[in-house]
Amino acid sequence: MGVPILIMGFSGSGKSTSMRNFGKDELALVNVNSKPLPFRTHFTNTINSDNYADITAFIKRQTVKVVVIDDTQYLMLNEFMRRSKEGGYQKYTDIGKNFWELVRLVEQLPSDVVVYFLQHIETGEDGRLKAKTIGKLLDNQINVEGMFTIVLKTHVVDGRYLFATQTDGSDTCKSPLGLFETMYIPNDLKAVDEAVRGYYNFTDGEKCSECGNTIISASGKTVDEIVEGSQRTYGKKMCWECVMKKFKEQKANAETVSN
Repeated sequence: MGVPILIMGFSGSGKSTSMRNFGKDELALVNVNSKPLPFRTHFTNTINSDNYADITAFIKRQTVKVVVIDDTQYLMLNEFMRRSKEGGYQKYTDIGKNFWELVRLVEQLPSDVVVYFLQHIETGEDGRLKAKTIGKLLDNQINVEGMFTIVLKTHVVDGRYLFATQTDGSDTCKSPLGLFETMYIPNDLKAVDEAVRGYYNFTDGEKCSECGNTIISASGKTVDEIVEGSQRTYGKKMCWECVMKKFKEQKANAETVSN
């Protein structure tokens, strides 16, 4: 059974940009609205479609371990607009069912495949930010966040683009206990993917000799670069957080000596 993960946020808040550190062959991209990506990498394995049958077939034939669907709310919106002249409630049931089946499709995938659903957000009736759909009639059919164990939300502060890993009470984001050590992390989907694979033991990734955690990419550096740099500088494999901690300790010691 694969793992579905929801990434939600306002337009321009870093959802699509979070894919930037994946190599061109490392993920399969479902580009729902055929929009240009906000970075230079051109992924070789891409489908531009909002057709559920085509998307399902595309996902099922993948051999890569990462699939991204961007932006998923347009699957619902585009279908709604095509059927806007239809009366009654059946179209809302159909739209909800189609999206529900796409998320449930992930259950049929190999256990180490992770599918990321990138989706816009809106303010719900309770005042909290939630995954955007096409309104209350569809929300009565499907609770989007309820279908995911991991729901991250984009967060922008002082020009820094981040993901919120837990709710602050104003939204619906969530993640398993111990998956992420901090409330906010960089909006790096590759680093998120590495953390998820380490958490669920999908990979025997490099372990930090200081804290014992799986080493993941950070600050634009790959795992290999972090491992190589820490071994060269400190003679052992360390995660980026421990590298920075060690660096700050050495800097503080040097300042103490100089004074």
